[in-house]
Amino acid sequence: MRIGSASGAAAFLLAMASACAQSDQTVVPLRSYDLLRENEDWSFLKDPAARQDFWDRIKYIPLSANGWYLTIGGEIREALEQVGNDNWGKQPYMNTFFLERYMLHTDWHLGRHFSVFVQLKSGLESYRQEGPRPIDEKKLDFEAAYLEVGNSDKKNWIVLRVGRQELNYGSGRLVSIREGPNVRQSFDGFKIRSKAGPWNVDTFAVRPDLDETGFFNNTPDHRTGFWGVYATRPWRAGVSFDAYYLGEDRKDAAYQRGTAAELRHSVGARLWRPVATRDHGWDFDDEGVWQFGTFGSDEIRAWTVASDTGYSLPNLPLKPRFSMKADVSSGDDPRSQTLGTFYPVFPIGNYFGVLADTGPGPVNFIDVHPRVQFQLPRGISLSADLVVQWRENLNDGVYAVPGFLLVAAGDSRARFVGYRPGVEARWQIDRHAYLQADYGIFYAGQFLKEASPGRNINYMEFWAGYKF
Repeated sequence: MRIGSASGAAAFLLAMASACAQSDQTVVPLRSYDLLRENEDWSFLKDPAARQDFWDRIKYIPLSANGWYLTIGGEIREALEQVGNDNWGKQPYMNTFFLERYMLHTDWHLGRHFSVFVQLKSGLESYRQEGPRPIDEKKLDFEAAYLEVGNSDKKNWIVLRVGRQELNYGSGRLVSIREGPNVRQSFDGFKIRSKAGPWNVDTFAVRPDLDETGFFNNTPDHRTGFWGVYATRPWRAGVSFDAYYLGEDRKDAAYQRGTAAELRHSVGARLWRPVATRDHGWDFDDEGVWQFGTFGSDEIRAWTVASDTGYSLPNLPLKPRFSMKADVSSGDDPRSQTLGTFYPVFPIGNYFGVLADTGPGPVNFIDVHPRVQFQLPRGISLSADLVVQWRENLNDGVYAVPGFLLVAAGDSRARFVGYRPGVEARWQIDRHAYLQADYGIFYAGQFLKEASPGRNINYMEFWAGYKF
């Protein structure tokens, strides 16, 4: 299970939003915490009678008589992580370390046409051998700080957002906030949000933030430009459709064939239906992407196809859901004049679930990924899954989740990378607090045994979190 999983979050929000109205047709207010906290709407707390939770007093703080108000919220997350034989034995020891995440945000609603959102983040790492990775530590900085101008209360509307912000689209396969790792991804630039009929369309041009480890010293990555258009709409029978274009200009892109300036364009489409929460039924999340552009003097031709199909039985005891993921992304033959390695842009941090921040990523791979999940009483869920992975192109290596090379192809002609069984237990104590435990072992396949030390990765993590 991926923390902040797009499909799970979409299902939960859909269920809450479509909850039955009261007999007098009043709307049940949405009291959930969104992955992007700026999407939360606490304006219903203007009515003091609606305030039920301890934190409601800071969710709607009146600023004026004409409807201006302030919302305050935050998150605390603690994690104990243990990785043995990271990178299949290149770090041949057991690495145990402690991760802390603290986030605090203020959402200023200054009338119908202006809003300001500011979010601080602090990620701390302790006891890790070789020190913190870039995804582990950022002592204190702004995750978001933007001004938004426009009114989204109309049938058709357009809103401009300028400043530091988060981007998270679709399943998170290509654009996400990197929720699993300790430090979330942010961007500097502008975004235009709009709605025209059934379509919601975002247009953006940004630079990713480089997370330095200190205090308020993040800077935009001036060697990387990122822009795009993402459009989504409901279709029929609970199915929705997304279409998008993404462009990225990187001055130093590195693959097995070498390092060069890269201009890459991604065109994709996604068809999805959320997980059934009331009656039995199918859910799915299917996506395809074609990439083209230039890498130095070479052309780029790369692609990926991904699917996640599940069946839920929420009316049975334990409310089981059975699912199967299957993904393919292209690799490269360095002997050609065309770069074939698919690049995942800014993917979700824990792409394959339990192995949240170690092991292979969604580059040059073929995988199948069955999973079963059960809901126990008192907010407890259990899941077990299995990831089996091969190389798509035998002339290309194995890459990390962010897209950098982990193990070069070398002389190995083996296709099988390995397999990873994993289990997860989560206790959603109430809507604020949760505990979670993950465990998995990545068993090295023939390719890893030939091209690396080939030891099995052991992974375990314990999480505790609280949101308000």
